[in-house]
Amino acid sequence: MGFKKDDPGTIPKSSFNEKLVFCPVSTKRGTVHMRRFVLVLTLMLFLLGPSLSRAAGLDADADGLSDLLEAKFKTDIVNPDSDSDGYPDGLEVNNGYDPLQGRGIKLKKRIEINVKTQKLQYFLGNVSMGEYVISTGKKSTPTPKGSFVVKNKLPRPKSQAYGLWMPYWLGLSAAGIGIHELPEWGKGKKESAADLGKAVSHGCIRLGVGPAKKLYDWAEVGTEVKVY
Repeated sequence: MGFKKDDPGTIPKSSFNEKLVFCPVSTKRGTVHMRRFVLVLTLMLFLLGPSLSRAAGLDADADGLSDLLEAKFKTDIVNPDSDSDGYPDGLEVNNGYDPLQGRGIKLKKRIEINVKTQKLQYFLGNVSMGEYVISTGKKSTPTPKGSFVVKNKLPRPKSQAYGLWMPYWLGLSAAGIGIHELPEWGKGKKESAADLGKAVSHGCIRLGVGPAKKLYDWAEVGTEVKVY
């Protein structure tokens, strides 16, 4: 059974308890100083680069939402429940809800694919949740551009046309086109990650090991996909 904001019984107890272990400074002044400190630290990480920010993985209020995403969503960086609805910010975002509005409002998911830069971004509302290097179609079999939706999800279908497996398949409304992990052939042979960042596929959008599963788990049937 999925998470529903109007049904507290669906929240995993372990998730809820773990998110509320942070205790803010007892005085109002101390809390303000702590908030300023965390904000300054977060801005420094932005300036130092995304790789360092990812490595740090800061989560000052232990709500399951990183400080970098807190800054993007404009949630309270030292309050695990910014909208005071009884649900930690991280739990809400992970289930597609707006962490600033305690009325069970869902945020729209979408995926954007830039053929020129060979990059894929995925969004919850207007917030970019992440970016990955991809491989789109080569000149003879280009990836179609336009607006599509995820039509189906399959864990490891096989392409009859090319005789290969496509793990974590997100089938698009463009016929025969999908987003999937680097393809596999028989006897454990897998497409090289060195091909990511290059337009070498048969038209599909290929992702590396790790990002493909993460996107597969995050995306839902009906998620909008824009290719440009």
